[in-house]
Amino acid sequence: MSDAAPAGFPAYETLRPVTETAGVILCDNPSEMTFEGTNTVVLRAPGSATSVVVDPGPDDPAHAERIAALAGRIELVVVTHRHPDHTDGIDHLRDLVAAPVRAPLEEFCRDATELDDDEVIHAAGLGIRVLATPGHTADSVSFEVRIAGRGPDTTPDCVVLGDTILGRDSTVLDSTDGDLGDYLTSMDRLAARADGVTGVPGHGPDVEDTGRFARELGRHRRDRLEQIIAARAELGADADAAAITQHIYRDVSPFLLTVAEQSTAVALKYLDRRR
Repeated sequence: MSDAAPAGFPAYETLRPVTETAGVILCDNPSEMTFEGTNTVVLRAPGSATSVVVDPGPDDPAHAERIAALAGRIELVVVTHRHPDHTDGIDHLRDLVAAPVRAPLEEFCRDATELDDDEVIHAAGLGIRVLATPGHTADSVSFEVRIAGRGPDTTPDCVVLGDTILGRDSTVLDSTDGDLGDYLTSMDRLAARADGVTGVPGHGPDVEDTGRFARELGRHRRDRLEQIIAARAELGADADAAAITQHIYRDVSPFLLTVAEQSTAVALKYLDRRR
């Protein structure tokens, strides 16, 4: 379900152009969970003297230094969701630049207020619309990016996705506050708004067509839900997430099995609510 990796990917700690308004600084923190690493996104209109930075990344002062060096004068920092590989770098970057920080949750804001669904942020020559896209976590948001002056009904230059949509495969639904119903609604929202629009994910390569990928991911998750229903029917109503995951996922690594178990647990909560 993934597009081919773009030329020059991965390129660590350099600003890789993605679209007319967006570039990525890839943090050198690869792992099974982060893929090649965490993508910090730099947004600016052509000719703008300032930039907006999305997701300062993990607890890595060297990465913050690269952001400060490559992003130019940072007008604003915004955050897509609460996970530490996206937020632990906030104060490292704040030590270097004075830009305010806005996030869905107050605890990650600095000298600014929380983000609101459907608000438009005017900064760096852009109109950046906040889209609530929960599912991966309850606080997850995406950002539609347009050059200032282009109407709200025009096609965005890109959508910054955080971990709502990754550059490959489907995202894990966090077992603490992830929600399958919210995730499916978010996929439907992006599918309706982002046909043909480049997506800039929190991990992995660029998404060539966000709307198409959102539809594929929604179908995939609904198919997986049917597998969970069938497994529960076969194993019994008391079967837990671990047993169901092991029944469905065959020949995968222990790490991937553990990750899949989180999403299975979230799916079981969703099914139990619908009873």
